[in-house]
Amino acid sequence: MNKLPQITIFFWIMKICATTLGETGGDLLSMTLNVGYAVSSLILIGVFLVTLVSQLVAEKFHPLLYWAVILMTSTAGTTMSDYMDRTLGLGYAKGSMILVASLLTIFALWRLSGKSLSVTNISTPREELLYWTAILFSNTLGTALGDFLADQSGLGYSGGALLIFGLLALVTVAAFYSRISKVFLFWAAFVLTRPLGATMGDFFTKPVSAGGLGFGTMSASAVLFSVLGALIVCTAWQTRRTMELVKIRQ
Repeated sequence: MNKLPQITIFFWIMKICATTLGETGGDLLSMTLNVGYAVSSLILIGVFLVTLVSQLVAEKFHPLLYWAVILMTSTAGTTMSDYMDRTLGLGYAKGSMILVASLLTIFALWRLSGKSLSVTNISTPREELLYWTAILFSNTLGTALGDFLADQSGLGYSGGALLIFGLLALVTVAAFYSRISKVFLFWAAFVLTRPLGATMGDFFTKPVSAGGLGFGTMSASAVLFSVLGALIVCTAWQTRRTMELVKIRQ
């Protein structure tokens, strides 16, 4: 069941783009359009479930479908995190701890099922469901961490982004030059790319007076959507080309 993409540098570029779009898109719906965090979360979770079911019943890898689910986990994660931290008044620290505990519980259940947490060995619908649940909670956690770095750490949007870039660089070095589990490093990088997207999204959209570039959620979302769309088209073409070459060799 080869329904997931290969983990390459291209994958990580698209992941960062999707998570940044998730931040600007979530803020566009909840704040710019004034839908609110609760209603926005319900809407986006509904769309996420539709894309998730489509992904689960698919028989092979479809780049558009896969990245649609990734985008919806990021967008829904943005409004869910904001609802927890702001509307419910939990705050970034407490909200992050709850989400860390939730994510660790999902990993524990996944491991207790007798399967590896490696994303290169997803072979059953149950594993794939655990995979997507972990992604949803990791993206929600990343939003809370990104907001904490940008709003309460004193680093600001650009400082928070630079810090996460540094941590991702350390993870990359560890992947090539250490014996640390590659599975652990993958999930560490996966979680870290979400607060990177959150801080970058805020940096693009917030006003200059608040330390941002002042592009606004609508303009930033439109640009990021176009970039991600172009990357998905390239991935789809590459996937089709690979399949054609395999058929020729057979």
